[in-house]
Amino acid sequence: MSDTNDDKDVAADGTGIVAPDDETPTWRERKERTEGLSRLTYEYFERARREDQDLRIESDYVERDVLAFPTWPHEMVRNLALTSFFVGMIIFLSSALPPHIGAPANSTQTPAVILPDWYLYWSFGLLKLGPLNPELSLLGGSKLMADRAYGVVANIVVVGFISIVPFLNKGAARRPVEQPFWAALGVGGVVFAFTISALAVKNLISMNSNLLFDLAFLLPIAATCLSYAVLKSMREGYMFELNRRYYRLRPPK
Repeated sequence: MSDTNDDKDVAADGTGIVAPDDETPTWRERKERTEGLSRLTYEYFERARREDQDLRIESDYVERDVLAFPTWPHEMVRNLALTSFFVGMIIFLSSALPPHIGAPANSTQTPAVILPDWYLYWSFGLLKLGPLNPELSLLGGSKLMADRAYGVVANIVVVGFISIVPFLNKGAARRPVEQPFWAALGVGGVVFAFTISALAVKNLISMNSNLLFDLAFLLPIAATCLSYAVLKSMREGYMFELNRRYYRLRPPK
């Protein structure tokens, strides 16, 4: 038991693997070490853990990103470690699983299925909203605009709504539970992006086209309502706990 307590004391006062602030080596001294990036990364995580632990011991209410850590070397070392990991994974996957190269395209024959890149499926799906294009009796039952033009207008409306959301929601909430409405709206938007993308590739999905068209709009609405109900039920207890910790640190005058 005594050994365990001694180890905790050592880790808490900075006399363990990570030196105290007044004995922190300079960048040149770190660079001259033979261990390299792995040692530097380990020291960063140890120092960050110790400083975060010390701050939490000093106060009942601590937010790490409010108290902040210096950009150099804390954030830079962390970002360098994460970037190195993902770049290594990409290089490994590209060498282990090379992409399949098919037959060259035939310029004299139109492909059976023409699709854009996958991240534009949602936009391509909005071009297939012809069934929603109303037929006006005043025009003799004809449509006000062509289905293609209607799809372009739908893209403008969706992109325009996404663009004005930051101007509509000016709150300082940092977690979905603090603003259930906007969080639920975001969940519904993400689900709608997936469902409208599925509508764009309906030729490749073995499902009734009418059912797929209905689900493209019903699922986002259901996801929005469910998310709002869950976050709304969690909000009361969360805000009570947040305010209790806040006023413990900053008592009202």
